[in-house]
Amino acid sequence: MLTDLDKAIIRELQGDLPLVPHPYAQVAKKLNIDEEELLDRIRWMQDRGRSRRLGAAIRHREAGFTANAMIVWRVAEEKAEEVGRKLAACPEVTHCYLRPEIPGWPYNLYTMVHGQSRQECEALAAQLSEKVGIEDYRILYSTRELKKSSMRYYLHETESS
Repeated sequence: MLTDLDKAIIRELQGDLPLVPHPYAQVAKKLNIDEEELLDRIRWMQDRGRSRRLGAAIRHREAGFTANAMIVWRVAEEKAEEVGRKLAACPEVTHCYLRPEIPGWPYNLYTMVHGQSRQECEALAAQLSEKVGIEDYRILYSTRELKKSSMRYYLHETESS
């Protein structure tokens, strides 16, 4: 069972984190606990499946990245996990997903990179290709940024407070 503190932590973490060097310390202060207690509660919730993950959505266009490329890779099934781990570990890759192949679309590994130009994204793709030894890939560019939103939990509990 989640405590009132756990629910308060969830409410705080589902919003924007403060853009400061130690955002969790600032969140903890707002909750009147210390940072270590906050981090312990987050770990506790994750260890018990109460929270699956913490995620961040960056508004890449606002951050100056106007070229946003999804690189789709055709990777042999027996190498897909290994290649995916290598790509996911690259700081240039912001998202990495393994998906089943579908008829007419042989690509099964998807990575996202951001740059200030298409040429920069193409250079990144070539570097990544060389790093993992996969030459069969395509680059797909986003044409607009869609609204990013997530589920929001325990909001009704603040309305009556």
